[in-house]
Amino acid sequence: MAGGHDFVVVASRLPVDRVGEDGQPPEVQWRPSPGGLVTALEPVMAEANGVWIGWPGSAGPAPEPFGVGGMHLVSVGLSADEVRDFYEGFSNATLWPLYHDVIAPPMFRRPWWDAYVTVNRRFAEAAAGQAAPGATVWVNDYQLQLVPGMLREIRRDVRIGFFNHIPFPGYEIFAQLPWRRQIVEGLLGADLLGFQRHSDAANFLLACRRAAGMTTRGSLVRVPPRDAGAGTREVRAGAFPVSIDAAAFGRLASREDVRKRATVIRNALGEPEVVLLGVDRLDYTKGILHRLHAFSELLDEGRLRSPGSVLILVASPSRERVEQYRLLRDEVEVTVGRINGQHGELGSPPVHYLHQSYPREEMAALYLAADVMLVTSLRDGMNLVAKEYVACRDDESGALVLSEFTGAADELVGAFLVNPHDIEGLKDAIVRAATISPPEARRRMRAMRRRVYDNDVAHWAASFLAALKQAPGPG
Repeated sequence: MAGGHDFVVVASRLPVDRVGEDGQPPEVQWRPSPGGLVTALEPVMAEANGVWIGWPGSAGPAPEPFGVGGMHLVSVGLSADEVRDFYEGFSNATLWPLYHDVIAPPMFRRPWWDAYVTVNRRFAEAAAGQAAPGATVWVNDYQLQLVPGMLREIRRDVRIGFFNHIPFPGYEIFAQLPWRRQIVEGLLGADLLGFQRHSDAANFLLACRRAAGMTTRGSLVRVPPRDAGAGTREVRAGAFPVSIDAAAFGRLASREDVRKRATVIRNALGEPEVVLLGVDRLDYTKGILHRLHAFSELLDEGRLRSPGSVLILVASPSRERVEQYRLLRDEVEVTVGRINGQHGELGSPPVHYLHQSYPREEMAALYLAADVMLVTSLRDGMNLVAKEYVACRDDESGALVLSEFTGAADELVGAFLVNPHDIEGLKDAIVRAATISPPEARRRMRAMRRRVYDNDVAHWAASFLAALKQAPGPG
């Protein structure tokens, strides 16, 4: 049965956090937790009578629909078993490592797959119940890859877009997934499929041919009818690199309190010659250990010196109930302790390790305080931290060392691109970035800032929705 919303966003999480005690009214229970996607889509949702469908973040029944910050929100509930099997299991212990080039071994468990199917159907039914006749539905990310196909079965009248925020792997890796055909067919329920890089879209098109026997022509996939009442459909797969609200970060970095905080940070570090910064979730895909090993060897070799050089390592907590993440945290902490023990002086450790999350004001201050930003991901769909750093450098100083295995490497041509597995090459790039001349720094940073500001998150959302509007359409 059709609902009343002309624009429906479907994501694994609602863009809010729960606050207060249970039993309080919804307007007191929730506060916005906006990211780039929310910033880009808020105006669209307001203009098009939109609704956001997602999981509120804790196990239990779904609360009744509510509004926060002018957004209409509809919850999808997950039981404790479904959080374990769908979210922690299939999404984060099967798909996440598989789609990130099996940096950690994925686990294939049939009960997890069964939970994934069940939860995806619940999201699809929620979307079908909220979408008005002929509505546009935008489904987001790897947790919900079956939703487009399931929604298509229920509602042939709606236009469906899907965006994959993480990489899509090469076929030799994707082929390991026992349910590869079901995933491909689920995604092909969409009219438009968006990926971060052209290589991700190409990987998906190959999977369509080999896992599902589909015919492709350029960026189009021909999808045969499932029953007598449907016709052959064409689905487009393309690259739509996601971005940030660059202007908002620029305004934040220009605030007097943020700039003073950046000065305080450098003073607290002892006014070092070079401040290096790494900001990540504590995740094995981020190359945190590679970064630490390179920094340690540079100190060993005297190419960087302590206390003259300082590394700030911000690694926010991530999926701490998953064994791989607990092991990584232990290894990072041991490595930091070893570096500080070997190279630190009383009151002057070379590595400042911060295992916590910070508000955007503090992150902007850190970006301003850092001479060199280190992004050493082993595999990343985009890496928005690199773009945030660039957006904050309004004086066009600073340097970015960026893994070539990030989507951002396709866009930020002024960065020092590195293969993080090549520790010698990584060390050389860090030294070049740390000793860059002011004119070269300005030239590189100016080019990167132009790219980030011209192609911000609003441009990304608008380009995707414009392409979805031009797609062949429901069928």
